[in-house]
Amino acid sequence: MKFIHSLAATGLALLVSTSPLSAQEQSPPIPVGSLSAFPTIVQTGTHPTLTWSVTIPEAVEDIVDIEGPGTIVPKRDVIMDVRILGAGVTANSYSGFTFVPTECQINVDGGGYSPIFYGTNNDVNPNEIVYTKTVEEGEEVNFGSRYYYNYSWGPWYSTTNSNGNVVALRNGDTPPTTTPMQYAPTIESFIRPYLSEDGKIKIGPRDVLYLMELTHTNPNHSGFDLQDMALLVTFYDQVADESSSEADSSESEASSEDNNSNAQNRKKRRKRGRRRR
Repeated sequence: MKFIHSLAATGLALLVSTSPLSAQEQSPPIPVGSLSAFPTIVQTGTHPTLTWSVTIPEAVEDIVDIEGPGTIVPKRDVIMDVRILGAGVTANSYSGFTFVPTECQINVDGGGYSPIFYGTNNDVNPNEIVYTKTVEEGEEVNFGSRYYYNYSWGPWYSTTNSNGNVVALRNGDTPPTTTPMQYAPTIESFIRPYLSEDGKIKIGPRDVLYLMELTHTNPNHSGFDLQDMALLVTFYDQVADESSSEADSSESEASSEDNNSNAQNRKKRRKRGRRRR
């Protein structure tokens, strides 16, 4: 248990540690490609010519730059989805502890911070996309968080001024905690699905995991565990809607056929008019 005045962050047993989202996001990328042979039938002692191509899925560092504590700068236009994984700030109560409301905000391209989550850990659904947007190349994306307790806001920490209280982690990174996170006595249940056995971050290749410490400032303190707010940011490219394209093509063909039919009818009427003379 960690304390700041009467605040603490404890294990969040109410969240299910294995979810469809975690299984989906943690699946390793699979290269795709093609292989062809020419000619397809050959005589004994001869060999066909093989042609192949392989596409290796991009990693998140190929899509965005991560500057400073965690500012995201896309290298091209890309769709961004944000999910809240957990809100781990609690306060002591007669029953043991109660969850403290926590807020997370986002700032895109300097347009000011906007709330994307406010509530306790009981309100968290890690499968829910709380924010989605197509961010353009060069637009800066920042996140910030704070808790609300005893009619006042706690300190504000963001990806621009965190002083170590906010970290952005990619697949394979090691969380910068004094105690290895996998052995931490206060390890949160919502963090476990995203940690490998050796304590490294285990997420998708296009994901960024943000961990925030909102109740301590000394990284050497046992309570400084970066588990007061956790969010997962996923990037992907726009996929063309083939059904929409086919519908547009069908409408265009139908319109062309209607125009041709109307033109032929007008020609017939003109011919009939000349015969009456």
